[in-house]
Amino acid sequence: MNVLPLKPGIIYGPVNSRRLGRSLGINLSPVKHKLCSFNCIYCHFGWTERVTTDVFEHINDFPTKEDVFLEVRRALKGIPNLDYITFSGDGEPTIHPEFEQIVEGVKIIRDEILQSTPLAILSNSSFLNNVSVKRALSNVDVKIFKLDAGNEETFQKINKPAKGIFLKDIIESLKNEKDFIIQTVFVKGSVDNTKENNISEWIKAIGEISPIRAQIYSTDRPVPEVGIKKVSRKKLEEIALRTEEETGIQVKVFSLE
Repeated sequence: MNVLPLKPGIIYGPVNSRRLGRSLGINLSPVKHKLCSFNCIYCHFGWTERVTTDVFEHINDFPTKEDVFLEVRRALKGIPNLDYITFSGDGEPTIHPEFEQIVEGVKIIRDEILQSTPLAILSNSSFLNNVSVKRALSNVDVKIFKLDAGNEETFQKINKPAKGIFLKDIIESLKNEKDFIIQTVFVKGSVDNTKENNISEWIKAIGEISPIRAQIYSTDRPVPEVGIKKVSRKKLEEIALRTEEETGIQVKVFSLE
């Protein structure tokens, strides 16, 4: 299994992102092991060693906010041309116990050095019911939230969340959010979220939560789950067109084909 290694530090890139252009990444996850609230079968960083929502159990494993500020300031002074500064990394960024303070601090640094560069986040949506996380997200310019399934069974199979995380709660939290983008990974094989019942329920959920738009794609890198296959661009375009027709919400396909 040739999955990618964990990032060695807080800052990575800039990367040339299909969705965010030239993006400087901020990794708030531990660097010695993979910690996340999900254990997605398609994650190109491999299986999650510690699947949890208990951030304080592993509080000493996270980078400190002071180290984050130091590295962000250093990076922004040396990289003048960016499209986005993005909270992402090896795991769920909002799981960091000081996420709110980090977002506030990074925003201040951004305003000092690269004021016109928007802050973005790639999140799995599992902490949207957290009051501190919601406050933090109000300071983020572009919010991209994950939704890989429209029913509980598929959600549990594809995202393998920590105990106590359920799709219905995520969907309810998303209904209460504004001005966000949905990202969805479609896969087939041993787990398949492209079957008719999965697609119809996913489209229904998209209509209910009403994002600005949705971004869909498949996996282009090795994944930890055996038997997972890439979904063709043609199939993704069919899903996008159907979703737009049934919900009126724009769906953009990202594929390397």
